[in-house]
Amino acid sequence: MFSLTTVIISAFIALLIGCLVGVIFSRGRPGASRNADIEKRLVDAEDALNNYQRDVTDHFARTTELVNSLNESYRDMHAHLASSALKLSTPEIGRQLLGDAEQQLPSGTTHELQEPHIQAPRDWAPKRQGHKPTLSEEYGLDEQGNSTPNNETTEPEPASER
Repeated sequence: MFSLTTVIISAFIALLIGCLVGVIFSRGRPGASRNADIEKRLVDAEDALNNYQRDVTDHFARTTELVNSLNESYRDMHAHLASSALKLSTPEIGRQLLGDAEQQLPSGTTHELQEPHIQAPRDWAPKRQGHKPTLSEEYGLDEQGNSTPNNETTEPEPASER
């Protein structure tokens, strides 16, 4: 009924018309501009994040520089005070001042720490002369092993009358 060339030409014309209609509809859709807007916002957010990360890195680098400068100033002040203490005071007082100051140096400096004097709890001391201390294992026990506070004998309490 139809010749082969007529069918091929008709198919080709239909294909061109379909492509033309597809292009027209795709340009008229708001989705394309919406995607471009989202991509632009994403790029802006990534730039803002990169700027923030750079600012944080700069902040911590500057903080490190300032802390190192502070430590150096502290060491310089300590050296100045130490030399002045030795020069202006007696040798005994100068050594004592240097010993106290060395214990307060920051942990980055090299110095020998002296052992702190540790006192026993005051409860270990006897309350009265000749009695055992409160925290002693034998506190409150008489010779027979009975429990009596402060090594005194206990007397039973009289029953109260009702």
